Amino acid sequence: MRKIVALLLVLASLHSLPAWAAGFAFPSGFKTHTITTNGARIHVRVGGQGPAVVMLHGYGETGDMWAPLAAKLAATHTVIVPDLRGMGLSDHPATGYDKKNEARDIAGVLDTLKIGKVDVVAHDIGNMVAYAFTAEQPERVTRLVLMDAPLPGVGPWDEILKSPLLWHFRFGGPDMERLVKGRERIYLDRFWNEFSADPKHFDEASRRHYAKFYALPGAMHSGFEQFHAFDQDAVDNKAYLAKGPLPMPVLAIGGEKSFGTTMETVARAAATNVRGAVVPNAGHWLMEEQPQATVAVIADFLQ
Repeated sequence: MRKIVALLLVLASLHSLPAWAAGFAFPSGFKTHTITTNGARIHVRVGGQGPAVVMLHGYGETGDMWAPLAAKLAATHTVIVPDLRGMGLSDHPATGYDKKNEARDIAGVLDTLKIGKVDVVAHDIGNMVAYAFTAEQPERVTRLVLMDAPLPGVGPWDEILKSPLLWHFRFGGPDMERLVKGRERIYLDRFWNEFSADPKHFDEASRRHYAKFYALPGAMHSGFEQFHAFDQDAVDNKAYLAKGPLPMPVLAIGGEKSFGTTMETVARAAATNVRGAVVPNAGHWLMEEQPQATVAVIADFLQ
């Protein structure tokens, strides 16, 4: 009963966000849907017109991160923005966080919306879901954008794992969940600070906005499970690689103070037609730190 009350209180706060949340508003005409597929209910924003593009967010954020890009593309594209399984307003099931399974969530969303071919734009954990989705259904993806995060088992993965900044890949379990319960903002601030070129560029409004979602019951468990699945993701990705590289055009974007040109190296290990881009004065959080430059390079690639 306590969990239900807590959930209702948090959801009420999400539906009465203060003025600072306006920056996360999608263009008028966008509608939200709850699509049940693959054993989970997925929260999805849909709007615009034209060829379809699906945008996949990462950890520490929700699909709301894509609002500026959605505003740019809605005049020429049908834009689909889900919250990934276990994040945002999507379900928080106990299991199912291997990226091959999450890719099936996305396929189910698109099937329900009767959308066939798509461009895919992804960041962080979204990269991993996007790669699994594209490798499973390469004929469905026209162009792919990967932003500032590795792919388990692909290219320099083993070297990337040695970075002390990635301690959280092995963090989790019941005791860790107890440690962060009620302290979600403290935990998330470490990522927003350490992975930024300048922490001030991941502003207080964004931090408050996203912290509300990660305080939802089950949300931190879901987040830990995203990382715990990396070993299985690496096995799955190596099987995808064995079938051959991705054939469609791929844009690999790194933040200058984060993955930089390494993002292109990662993409070239998985695809044959790769263009690299580095966003100046940005860390990992490209859409927060340098939104105009990031939107411009993605829009140029897609159009």
